[in-house]
Formats: sequence, structure tokens, C-alpha cells
Amino acid sequence: MVKVPVRSIVAAIARAAGRWSDPTFLPRVHARESVSARTGYSLATVEYAFDRLFGNVRAEAIEAVIADELGCLEILDDFVGRRGRPRARALPIGRVCIISSRTTIGVAIVPAIFAICAKCDVFVKDREDYLVAAFLQTLTEELPELAGRALAQPWVGGAGAVNLRPFDTIVAFGSDATLAEISAQVCFPSRLIGFGSKASAGYIASAALRDEREACAIAALAARDLVLYESEGCLSLHALFLENPSNVSAARFAEILIDAMRAAALTFPPALDDPATASRRAIARELATFRGNVTIAQADTRGDYLAVVDPPFDEPPLFLPRTTAVRSVDSPAAAARYLEHHNIELESIAVTSSSAAVFELAARTKAARITAFGTLQAPALGDHSGGRPRIAEFVRWLVDES
Repeated sequence: MVKVPVRSIVAAIARAAGRWSDPTFLPRVHARESVSARTGYSLATVEYAFDRLFGNVRAEAIEAVIADELGCLEILDDFVGRRGRPRARALPIGRVCIISSRTTIGVAIVPAIFAICAKCDVFVKDREDYLVAAFLQTLTEELPELAGRALAQPWVGGAGAVNLRPFDTIVAFGSDATLAEISAQVCFPSRLIGFGSKASAGYIASAALRDEREACAIAALAARDLVLYESEGCLSLHALFLENPSNVSAARFAEILIDAMRAAALTFPPALDDPATASRRAIARELATFRGNVTIAQADTRGDYLAVVDPPFDEPPLFLPRTTAVRSVDSPAAAARYLEHHNIELESIAVTSSSAAVFELAARTKAARITAFGTLQAPALGDHSGGRPRIAEFVRWLVDES
């Protein structure tokens, strides 16, 4: 257990993140190049990811999460009295292993910093770009007492490549198949906290589309949610629902969305498609065009962007880079029925306005977050990723009734 006051740990994390928030910070410059090479994302996209990641890691934000979930910061240092309950202390759960996913940039850093705040020993499966290791090195420079307590390194192979038995908690990001493989390596009393395959969606209420000017504004925000990170993450806009009746048709909105995606690409240039992905998008476009007046495909002349209008109910989302379907629905309940039909659980949902019906859509699809268009890819530090707490799962409680 790290024997350092939690406020000192929080302050060191915030200082390290502050250094990484500087675009000229040399380790960040090196990591930017490495992350871009590994993922294929443009340098501008990687810079955006770094700005969002490290800009969120502020002392007041970390402290707010701890106080909200545990009651106060001091409970991580000593016994604290609680109203109507015996005094208690939050002790570290033990050794924590965090397994990064392939796509999301720096996804292991947020759970790592909260596990460190809980005074756990932390080991991270890094990616080949060594981003997490570089950040932890900066953190150790800020707080040398963490040396040997927070480590990261990549490893080759699946879950069996590293012995998970010594760890008390394993946090894993990846596909459902990856999580199943990891789960087979976890034995009681160790605990697996898994973040598997999810999607995000958007719902445009009919009242928000009074004219094409409003449609263009919404499309510009939706396009950013869609093109960032090549639509690969659980926060990407994978399904888009447009409520009837609307003054802007789904077909017209798809045309506007294609223009907006092309404009967004000026800021966040697309990665080069691999032949298989380009082929799948071309097939989707040809199939939609073949259906004629039933389904209309809108695409730019190069085929880099695709919006399919009202495909059949039995077709799941396409899950392709810079690709979406614009579906006409009568209500949020209809959108929920579609997602449930395809067994799709949401991470987040972007909306033009909130309502009881939108809340029901989010609840039925197990979404963890309702947000505005343009912010799907920009969650706050305190948001409950996967609907789970940030730090509460890294502590065990000791109550003093003496």
C-alpha cells in the first residue's frame, strides 16, 4: 500500500497530466507519433485525444469523484466518522491489473489513476506505443514514492500470456470474445471488471429540425461524433435516429450529414482504409443503391463517407469507418425496439433534447450517459464509463465499531 496522503497523490497526478497537456512536452510529442503509427489515426486526431484525456485530469475533478463515491478524500488515509454509521476507512483492494484495448487511446490511464488514488499497486498492459508507461514515468517523477507501484508494459499474446492469478482485480477493455478469454483466467476471489463491446447512438427529435439551417448545425456536431477515431470506439456514433414527422426528411438529412463529414475531415483527416474495410463500405453502398426507392445511399464521389437511409429493420448497424444509417422512427421507443432487436447495448446516446421518452430509451438500452451531439467522444472524468463507478471498485471497507 502506498503510504502517501491521498491529496498528495491527486496533486501529483494533476501535475503530471498538466505536463502532458502541453503539446510541446517531449514525451507527448514522441507518444503522438507512436500512437498515430500504431492506430493509423491522423496526428490531429491523436492530438485531440490527448487534449481530451489529459485536460480532464485536474485535481478538483479527481477529488470530486472520490468525495462523491467514498464520502470524502480523508477516508483513504484514516478512519472517518459517518453520519448515522460507524466510522470507517477505505483500504486498497490490493493489486490491480488493467488490460488496454487496441483502439481507444489511453483508455487504461483513467482507471489507473483512480486505482493509484485508492493506493493500490497497479500494473497495466500497455500498447506498443508505450503511452501509459510514458505517462506513469512522468507521474513517478512528480511523486517518487510511486516507483515500482505503478508500472506498464506491453505483452504479446492473449490473456494467458501473463499470469493473472496474483491480481485481486483485473480491469479489461476489449471485445466480448477478448473478455471471455480473460474471464477464463480469473479465479475467485479475484474480480474481473470488464468493458466489452458497446455502441453509441443519436436521436434527433422532430422539433429540432424546423429547417435546413438547424439540420446543418446538428449534422456538423454529429459528423464529429462519427468521424473521430474512425467510428471504432464505443463512443462513436453508430446509429442515428430521426423522429417523424420532420420538416427535413431522412434522405435530405443524410445528404447534409455527408457534407458535414467531409468538412469534419478537414480537421480530423481520415485514416487510410485497409482493402477489406473499403470493400465492405463499397458493398454496403451498392446494396443500398440497388434497393432503389426503398433505401437510398448518400456518399461522396470517392466513397470515403456513406449514409444509408432507412435500411430494413432486420439489418444491424454497419459498424464501418465514416459510415452510418439514418433511420426514420416515430418515437424513442421505436429506436429502442430496433436496438433491442439486434442485442445492441449503448454506452452513450446523443440527443437534441431530453425527455421522459429519451430517458426510457437510454434505460432500455443500458446506456450510461445521455449527452448533446458533438460531445459523444468527450466524456467528463467523472462519467460512469460502462455505468460503473470510478474508484469505489478499487477499495474495500474496514468499519470500526469499537
